[in-house]
Amino acid sequence: MLNSPYLNLNYATGSVKFGTDVHFSYNCLKTPGSERRIRRSEARRREILSAAATIFRERGYSDAGMRDIADAADLSPGNLYYYFKGKQEILYFCQDQALDQMLSALEQAQKQDGRIAPRLYTLIQAHLHCMLDDVEGSIAHLMVGGLPPELRDQLIDKRDRYERGIRQLIGRGIKNGEFAPLDSTLVTRAILGASNWTAQWFNPQGSLSVEKIADTLADYLVRGLTTNCPDAITKISPAE
Repeated sequence: MLNSPYLNLNYATGSVKFGTDVHFSYNCLKTPGSERRIRRSEARRREILSAAATIFRERGYSDAGMRDIADAADLSPGNLYYYFKGKQEILYFCQDQALDQMLSALEQAQKQDGRIAPRLYTLIQAHLHCMLDDVEGSIAHLMVGGLPPELRDQLIDKRDRYERGIRQLIGRGIKNGEFAPLDSTLVTRAILGASNWTAQWFNPQGSLSVEKIADTLADYLVRGLTTNCPDAITKISPAE
């Protein structure tokens, strides 16, 4: 779903809202041709987001302009405004999508049975893949100050939920003796800080792949919590 001050699309319910007043359902308008157009539009949005993420990272959010993003996406400024009404909408969309992915990974970890260490390991892996593989994740958690309060507060609420869920997971590991008796808040923030900062130094053309970084950093961070280092972590994939 795309939420912004300008446009709200909800594909689950089939609704569209422009601004704060106009609202209608587009389910009645769906045809094979219209669905193809929607898919093409979403694919184009992803291309724009990729271009915008590159510009934001290279120039900084405040110095990046819509014309810069349009040039990087090989669009005219007018065509770019057809998809996004401004930088704030692009930034919000990136961060909101990334946080939804992270919250989904957290929910999976919370639902699994068994020891906490493998679940936390897999969750950190998913977080790092979101940060480094996906265009939304590459600027998630890094530029909240560029948004107006009403949008910033929505993202901060999701971040707090995500941090709180990880802290609770770690607390359960401490309670059952898997993890050393440490301050769960401090540990959670250290894990998130280390994970989020990878977006600053990761080089896609460098010698380290995303998979290698995710595996190594997740192993390092979880192993540092465990009370029985050699045997504490059983590496599992998110599907297992």
